[in-house]
Amino acid sequence: MADLKKWEPENASFWEKEGKAIANRNLWISIPSLLCGFAVWMQWSIITVQMLNLGFPYQASDLFSLTAIAGLTGATLRIPSSFLIRLCGGRYTLFLTTSLLMLPSFGTGLALQDPSTPLWVFQLMALLSGIGGGNFAASMSNISFFFPRKQQGLALGLNAGLGNFGVTTMQILVPLFMTFAAFGSIGGDPLTLKAASGTLIGSIPAGTPTWIQNAGYVWLLLLVPLAFVIWFGMNNINTDDVTPRLTGPARSFSIIIAMMLIGFLTSAVGLWLILPSKVNGSGFGIPKELVLVLVLLATVMLLKLLPGAIRASLDRQYKIFNNKHTWVMSVLYVMTFGSFIGFSAAFPLSIQVIFGYSHISVDGVITHTTVNPGGPSALTYAWIAPFIGALIRPVGGWISDKFGGALVTQLCALALVILSLIAAYYMRLAYQSVHPEQYFIPFFLLFLGMFAASGLGNGSTFRTIAAVFPKEQAGPVLGWTSAVAGYGAFYIPQVFGEQIKAATPEYAMVGFAAFYGVCVFLNWWFYLRKQGEFYNP
Repeated sequence: MADLKKWEPENASFWEKEGKAIANRNLWISIPSLLCGFAVWMQWSIITVQMLNLGFPYQASDLFSLTAIAGLTGATLRIPSSFLIRLCGGRYTLFLTTSLLMLPSFGTGLALQDPSTPLWVFQLMALLSGIGGGNFAASMSNISFFFPRKQQGLALGLNAGLGNFGVTTMQILVPLFMTFAAFGSIGGDPLTLKAASGTLIGSIPAGTPTWIQNAGYVWLLLLVPLAFVIWFGMNNINTDDVTPRLTGPARSFSIIIAMMLIGFLTSAVGLWLILPSKVNGSGFGIPKELVLVLVLLATVMLLKLLPGAIRASLDRQYKIFNNKHTWVMSVLYVMTFGSFIGFSAAFPLSIQVIFGYSHISVDGVITHTTVNPGGPSALTYAWIAPFIGALIRPVGGWISDKFGGALVTQLCALALVILSLIAAYYMRLAYQSVHPEQYFIPFFLLFLGMFAASGLGNGSTFRTIAAVFPKEQAGPVLGWTSAVAGYGAFYIPQVFGEQIKAATPEYAMVGFAAFYGVCVFLNWWFYLRKQGEFYNP
């Protein structure tokens, strides 16, 4: 596709005559690309559940580390991805980052064929899966440039909301594809379930053959043709306010890879500092909150060391960090998208650990290792919650276009505070019960509400960004806030893993509720007060 030398979406005549058709084509190609990115990024939330069911030689806390590794890497890669569109163009960026997803897809499938595969191999695949998380920042930044401001809420809501369906698509497709030899003898031999599993259509008894490796291989069926569609169907916008110094594909690819390698480096060091020695970490016990801040700062500073035009462009884009609203919106987006992606990563394994075992008192100490025959299958139910969150996200953007982003964000924040506290109550009851399944329905419904609130808020916060920032900064701010919020995919599974190990999972929800309360105040103070700098209402 030809590069666009003229792009004026705010010009009504240009938009109706030629701009709308081009923008919509790029949007509808961007959506499946983002969907695949989310799917590969979040695939460990399902793979780890099935690894438990197959008797892979790892504890639940070890498996939580895999979802956390993918989460931290995906969030960190969003930092360089936030600035790639201005440097390399949307077409080149999305083609390469989507094509690179084939590496963790194939590698994960290969590693899962053998239960004796060392943990570090799965950790490496989880690290590479973070490429899918980084895709989001580049994709959202790119689409924001294609549409006029008054339509950005809906366009970004569609891109992100339907892209978020990658989580649901993965949670539906992966369990189904694991039930049969989809790739014949090429895909390898099956393993045998040692505990009952399930799909969206029902449970699967122990002793059933399972092709867990298909969890990785299945994405190649989508990624290979999608790479061709992106290359021949998308456009770079070669204008001063989008990509002013667009180079050829070879140089653009080299810039993208160099910037992503910085993200991989800081992620790997940060993970080593955080993780315990039993899962190949340092065991230093450094607080994860401190390490996350250091990873963010190190990534930003190392990117600035890149030479020439890259540094000049980053100097210009880094002006967003001088704006206090960049930081306020980052916190609010952590509340919405950070919650969505973090709970998506932790939800399936949390169902399995809390409700899949009977919590029996032995000599006055409650144990959590007895399989609960009446427990719900995580693979049957887990997909519904992120499905609702993704489905409702475009609605959040649409409502915010009509009534203002801050009002919708405020209602979502209040809902999250209340639902988190009630969910904590039911989690406490379940984790102390011989029959935890009696508390599953209220627990599940509460989380459906939380996913719905976070999904609506995802759309409303992006609408606020479009109202607060000038066009040149809106794209990088969208990417940056998504990067910070992406750490929810690391932080929430890690917190759940730690609190489940301590037998107090409800503490995690109480802590999240306190954070949501802070967000209620921030949103009101800056964007909902009539005296606020950007009353939005």
